[in-house]
Amino acid sequence: MKKLEAQAEEVYKRLIVPPGSKISLARDYDPGHKPDFVTKEDADALMQEGIVELVELQNKLYAQDTYALLIIFQAMDAAGKDGTIKHVMSGVNPQGCQVYSFKAPSDEELDHDYLWRSFKALPERGRIGIFNRSYYEETLVVRVHPEILARQRIPAESKTKRIWKRRFEEINNFEKYLVANGIIVLKFFLHVSKEEQKKRFLERIERPEKNWKFSVNDVKERAFWDDYMGAYEDAFNHTSTKWAPWHIIPADRKWFTRLAVGWVILDKLRKLNLQYPTVSEEHKRELLKAKEILENER
Repeated sequence: MKKLEAQAEEVYKRLIVPPGSKISLARDYDPGHKPDFVTKEDADALMQEGIVELVELQNKLYAQDTYALLIIFQAMDAAGKDGTIKHVMSGVNPQGCQVYSFKAPSDEELDHDYLWRSFKALPERGRIGIFNRSYYEETLVVRVHPEILARQRIPAESKTKRIWKRRFEEINNFEKYLVANGIIVLKFFLHVSKEEQKKRFLERIERPEKNWKFSVNDVKERAFWDDYMGAYEDAFNHTSTKWAPWHIIPADRKWFTRLAVGWVILDKLRKLNLQYPTVSEEHKRELLKAKEILENER
């Protein structure tokens, strides 16, 4: 398994959008990609090993109380965000992990700047926070559907073509601020193909237990596929930074999606060099005294 991890490291590095580059989703990233040297069975075994290690790293993250980890998932519908979160984070302590799914903003949220609700949902030190969609929607769905921007309560002079470049700059500054203050930002785009999305939509319609996951609006949004791809590419090209790079994860094979996401999370936590707090000599003496009291109880 260690050999597989070493080989996989090179693959995962290629999933990062190089900061300052101009990428094309169609040219540079294959949603059906998987390495030849890893099988689904390998992935299952690696995931189980990884979950054990993730639990230990989460415990150290919580105990050290210095860093927080913010994980952002963006994707087209049916790319597998929910399933990836469920499988990758299956072993972590719920007390140290929180998931926020961002929907259309409420009236209260529209009365604030677009980053306000994200500020409120940031993880505390020692915790892992997961954003199922995020503030990036303000550069994606809002861009694809200009009528949403028209309804937002921002000054008219701000609603110009430059708004997207300005929001990219604001988001970069926001994430740089978070990282400088110990909130590590990991960003994933689950890259599903249009063909695979259609297959998954049909499965949701045909299987009664999955009907609840399907909305007619999901099909309507497919008509804007090319617009979304253009919006995503522009976002990646402007917001993949040294402090918070984007990871584009092939999503046509769910098992590889989960393996890739899990590895990136583990790799980031490993590099934080997390440690349990050092106990002072005075505290050690107190522990020995407490032990003596407990052992002498009758």
